[in-house]
Amino acid sequence: MALTQSDIDTEVGDLQNAYDKARAAGAPAQHHPPRDYRPYRSSVLRHPQQPLVAVDGGDPETVELHGPVFGATDITDTDSDLTVQHQGEPLGERITVSGRLLDSKGHPVRGQLVEIWQANASGRYAHLRDQHPAPLDPNFTGVGRTLTDDEGRYSFTTVKPGAYPWRNHANAWRPAHIHFSLFGTAFTQRLVTQMYFPGDPLFRYDPILRSVTDESARARLVASYRHELSRPEFSLGYEWDIVLDGPSATWIEEGR
Repeated sequence: MALTQSDIDTEVGDLQNAYDKARAAGAPAQHHPPRDYRPYRSSVLRHPQQPLVAVDGGDPETVELHGPVFGATDITDTDSDLTVQHQGEPLGERITVSGRLLDSKGHPVRGQLVEIWQANASGRYAHLRDQHPAPLDPNFTGVGRTLTDDEGRYSFTTVKPGAYPWRNHANAWRPAHIHFSLFGTAFTQRLVTQMYFPGDPLFRYDPILRSVTDESARARLVASYRHELSRPEFSLGYEWDIVLDGPSATWIEEGR
């Protein structure tokens, strides 16, 4: 029989209660979820179960030959504005998302590549594998990139993504979110995380977000509305800082 939301809620609740009891007994906070978090079914199926394999010949640069490619050109002025990348304007609520990339001591991390990708306002990705019956937007690809400035700040202009269904269980819906990718000085230093929007009613039902069992760590994945970042008659502003390490670190999908 297909898993129901109630089944997933029970599993999430049991794991959350176990974590809360462990914390009350003096266990340290767990800011990153286990890779085999059962309510997130595909995580159980695909997480690594064998030791990492050494790079052939022991040369770390070999890995970079098979890493992602940033593109044929340098970053342009339109890469960080997802609303002007096509001939027409995309549909949906325009937003400005800005924040700082910080190290464990609160110092800015400068000149780092920040990439985002997201669903459109209807909750659909411009990707062949996304076939759920929400409309595509010909004026929205959902991909952007920028470099952090001297204060470690990044900024994107985009549209607020919609919620969308996924097949973890029956009637499963993902809260609105934006994927973030951060690169250090090499391809092998890539980190991936997600940013959410405040007050989303789907938070309690999402096993991916709930896999972060520490409440304070989970809260750090939610952006804050900042009226001073809103642009008059154009977009609403959200602020979201990303901390790379330390007790205030932002959850990263690959774990630590």
